[in-house]
Amino acid sequence: MNPQDRVEFLRNEVTRHIDLYFAQNAPEISDSEYDRLFQELLDLEKQFPDLVTPDSPTHRIGAPPTKGFESHKHQIPMLSLDNAFSLDELNSFDERLHRALELDGDLEYFLELKYDGLSLSLTYEDSVLKTAATRGDGREGEVVTANAKTVRGIPLRLKHPIPGTFEVRGEVLMYKDVFEKLNAERAERGEQVFANPRNAAAGGMRQLDSRLTAARKLTFMAYSQGVGESIASSQSDLLQKLRELGFQSSEISSRCGGIQEVLRQIERIQSLRDTLPFGIDGVVVKLNEFALQRQAGMTTRGPRWAIAYKFAAEQAFTRLNSIFSQVGRTGVVTPVADLEPVVVGGVTVTRATLHNYEDLERRNVREGDTVIVQRAGDVIPEVVGAVLEKRPSGSVEPNPPKNCPECDSPLVKDAGGVFLRCPNKACPAQISAKIIHFASRLAMDIEGLGEKQVQRFLELELIRDVASIYSLHLRSKDLIELDRMGEQSVANLLQAIEGSKSRPLDRFLFALGIRFVGDRTARDLARTFRNIGEFRKANYEALIAVPDIGPRTASEIEQWLEDPANQSLIDGLLGAGVAPAEPDSPRGDYFAGQIIVFTGKLERFSRDAAEEMVISLGGKAAGSVSKNTTLVVAGPGAGSKLAKAQELNIPVMDEEQFLGSLPEGLQLG
Repeated sequence: MNPQDRVEFLRNEVTRHIDLYFAQNAPEISDSEYDRLFQELLDLEKQFPDLVTPDSPTHRIGAPPTKGFESHKHQIPMLSLDNAFSLDELNSFDERLHRALELDGDLEYFLELKYDGLSLSLTYEDSVLKTAATRGDGREGEVVTANAKTVRGIPLRLKHPIPGTFEVRGEVLMYKDVFEKLNAERAERGEQVFANPRNAAAGGMRQLDSRLTAARKLTFMAYSQGVGESIASSQSDLLQKLRELGFQSSEISSRCGGIQEVLRQIERIQSLRDTLPFGIDGVVVKLNEFALQRQAGMTTRGPRWAIAYKFAAEQAFTRLNSIFSQVGRTGVVTPVADLEPVVVGGVTVTRATLHNYEDLERRNVREGDTVIVQRAGDVIPEVVGAVLEKRPSGSVEPNPPKNCPECDSPLVKDAGGVFLRCPNKACPAQISAKIIHFASRLAMDIEGLGEKQVQRFLELELIRDVASIYSLHLRSKDLIELDRMGEQSVANLLQAIEGSKSRPLDRFLFALGIRFVGDRTARDLARTFRNIGEFRKANYEALIAVPDIGPRTASEIEQWLEDPANQSLIDGLLGAGVAPAEPDSPRGDYFAGQIIVFTGKLERFSRDAAEEMVISLGGKAAGSVSKNTTLVVAGPGAGSKLAKAQELNIPVMDEEQFLGSLPEGLQLG
């Protein structure tokens, strides 16, 4: 394709996707795919300037106003930012500013979150909200004042009087928990689910009935000032002044003394991304001082003094090739999507969970669909929903299996009526999954005994169940003869197996694979019962008394302990020399009678270390906030737990305050 045809194609494609994204709230591609198309068009226009046309989307931001709303002309255009996708590009941005400003030494930047929402302009007259307008094409947007009045974080009157016209700009967004509930309701009604909170927020702001907007429970985050006399001399000062006027902005934003500090803070914020209660797709780097911003100037598209650093996309669109059933270690049978390979969050994804068959029906996903795939941090990729407009004709709804795909046993529904379960404890898939879990990093941490090796050993009958792992030393000659093993590999594996015998009690209890017993619950059990003998004698009354263990979990553990096969498993492991280490005894009573919850990102110490200290000093470390909680320690990104603590008037400290409250000489750990 020659350059002219390629530019024309890209121009039409980018314009089409802008309309789908901004006007129809129904994107067909991910943000990262759109960014690549836009960047390619931008590069070609720079290479062939004679191909640039006045209506090219590279000269425009967003999309024209949709019909049904009065138009609003922005007195100061709401321009877009250039994007950076690598740290090298950020360094280049810093070098350009140094040259433009003719300054030596570090420049002071302000780093703030790049909210994944809808840009909004709020105009106040004599401190009272008069007009709210979307960004639109950057020069003309839509008047959505009635809808804006329903949004949390938008004051109808400023807390402190400002005479005349005063404009605040920011982002309307939807919190993740609200988004998940909204999508579940839409799926239940057979409606198209939203791809992400940004599209749900944008659709909410464009409702003709403001009562529908109110139902979306949207939030506004302020980030800049437009028209009006300036109330600050820097970006950091501006956000503080806006908070004093009644607006919200993230506390995670920070001043940075130079580009190296910017790079360090970006790494910190990226680690917090999954813990935030709302979505972000990057960070915005701005010169902090407004005087330097004015000196750096603008381009036709946006400011030279700011840049958006984009994180790897957490969502993508791809084809769902097939749906198959997978059997877990507790016998639960779940549907799994086999996908056309797609990069999500920097990782190539070929499979994604569909949770359970009832959820699959609610999400209305079928084989052959174009689907929205989501991955956040280390979370298993999931299918959010299907793009119904792209559904192929003749597609059929998937039916839940009636028999186990591994052992053909008739499946049963669990007590809750949601999950299908294979009742056959001799099911090969369950045995394999139990061994893989037992050897996993958070459990007995047997290096060299991963999923592929477990499957191989089972097929060769070198192992048959969890306990037989500890008999592998008797098969060392057979192991050495296997392909890609050898004496050293076998020696390392056997050493890892031997080392696992003295793992802490909580790791051992987690490794047993008891339903509803995660690593946190296993720690609570170990701290309560202290040794495996006492745990084996636990009944429902003793279990329900353990902090954070509810009736369902207590009942499940009791049933597991009453099963002779499980007691035989423990006997076999202990007989093979496994001797779980008991937890350390309390070393003080400073926190006696206190129940403390840690939430958000802790930067001076790990959450596990903090909880261990509380417990070692006589207190309890809980995983959820209740009326019995005595203190919540909240780090950046704290969400629903912090909100509940504030609702219940429970004392809250940040990390530094908590450390400062400890008596002199008392050190963490």
